[in-house]
Amino acid sequence: MDFNLQLFITHTIGFLITVWILKKYAWGPIMSMLDERREKIKSEFAKIEEGHSEVEKLTAEYQAKLSSIDDERRKKITEAVTEGKEIAEEIKATAHAEAQKLSEKAKSEIERDIAKAKVQLKDDMVDVTIAAASKIINEKLDDDKHRQLIASFIDGIEKV
Repeated sequence: MDFNLQLFITHTIGFLITVWILKKYAWGPIMSMLDERREKIKSEFAKIEEGHSEVEKLTAEYQAKLSSIDDERRKKITEAVTEGKEIAEEIKATAHAEAQKLSEKAKSEIERDIAKAKVQLKDDMVDVTIAAASKIINEKLDDDKHRQLIASFIDGIEKV
């Protein structure tokens, strides 16, 4: 292997000319393209960070809203339970009042039935007594007079 100085110098000069041409015409556009790419990557990372902070902000807002909704739900459930208890008390009071009215009505009907039964019993006793007195006397007196006498007799017994 021989060292050829002329070939070495030619290659060196060709290399330097190629580097100078690349630096003058290609290096600038390549570097500007690389700088643009670097800036684009930086802006993408900035957008990603901004989006990430926005997502965290929205997550915090949604968590707050969910907490608020949960509190409101609990409040409404408590109100519904309270309202249900109030309605149950009203129904209970109404039922008690209706039961009291029915009881009083039943008592008055019983008293009226007792009074009717007393009158009926009195009339039946008058009829039985008239029939017994007629058989005993074997003659029938005036029916109205008998009724008056027996009714006054029974009234006297009731007062005693």
